[in-house]
Amino acid sequence: MTALRNHLCTMARYHAWATRKLLDEHVAQLPEADYRRDCGLFFKSLHGTLNHLLVGDALLWFPRLAEGVSPKIKLDMEAEPDRPRLRQRLLDAVAVWEPFVAHLSGERLAGELHYTTTQGVPTSLPYAATLAHALNHGTHHRGQITAALTMMGHPSPEIDLVWMLQAERRQQEQQQA
Repeated sequence: MTALRNHLCTMARYHAWATRKLLDEHVAQLPEADYRRDCGLFFKSLHGTLNHLLVGDALLWFPRLAEGVSPKIKLDMEAEPDRPRLRQRLLDAVAVWEPFVAHLSGERLAGELHYTTTQGVPTSLPYAATLAHALNHGTHHRGQITAALTMMGHPSPEIDLVWMLQAERRQQEQQQA
């Protein structure tokens, strides 16, 4: 289980890194009109998509995985209308994953997650695979945001996992020098 836990910790670290990089280096510079513009995403705007990420991370998957509760929420709800507060809540939401994953037991990772879907259907899924989904969910929507930024003529974020791994390697090498 150590290899699986290490991999999931890497994915949690990546989730936080990519979210911070996207928000601070790209979304922060956007004019309000572009930020709120309906650009054809599933949740319409960048704001809507970021709200969905907050709902998924903080209000749905973390409570399911960490607390064993099944919140009754809508996936398209606007959890935070205020842009600066949404940014902070997103950063807070992604920051809890790595410490949480690092302390999961092998037994829990090998077990099942029992929860009720947002449609009210009781469900059981493999815990580790469902945790991987929760951590990877942001990748999908950050990709949508990246495409929307590019379509609007803004620079495309370089937020692939390998970029984080390379930055970490450089940092390790600098600390050893």
